[in-house]
Amino acid sequence: MTKFSQVLGLSLAISTLLFTACSKKPTRGPDDGNAMGTTIDPNQVALTDDSAAGLANRPTTGPLDETKSVVEPIYFALDRAAVPQAERSKLQAAVKWLADNPGQNLVLSGHCDWRGTAEYNLGLGDRRAMAVKLFLQSMGVDAARLETLSKGSTDAKQSGGESEWSKDRRVDFIVLKK
Repeated sequence: MTKFSQVLGLSLAISTLLFTACSKKPTRGPDDGNAMGTTIDPNQVALTDDSAAGLANRPTTGPLDETKSVVEPIYFALDRAAVPQAERSKLQAAVKWLADNPGQNLVLSGHCDWRGTAEYNLGLGDRRAMAVKLFLQSMGVDAARLETLSKGSTDAKQSGGESEWSKDRRVDFIVLKK
């Protein structure tokens, strides 16, 4: 075997190995857990002293521009996707709204404060929206009536302090326009 044949054979072997090692990313189902590889436990509670009870509704922006949350938003602790115990009563209001409006569907829009990378915040917003969706499903809501959307930190305020930033860590309930 010549030197050229050996180099060519080795190059082909390495190329084959590289191309087979770079296979397509697997897709995750809704029960495969969050981006960190763990399953969201709705009973995991993480509250801080600035619990979000009683914070006012905030409008969303973007494709659902002129709308507000039809139910009081669910607020989250920093870097958390589990629905806090203090916020769970709001989920009952969402169930009631859906029962009172059988022809309407909701978009669960997950938001984050400005801290963290854009990619991380999009993932966190998605995990928050999915946690709310799973909770509503466990309360008997048909999954077909719920869509999730992550806005990440696109609407977040960078000024202010913790009291302002805590308002950005939420899931809004937006009517899906047909």
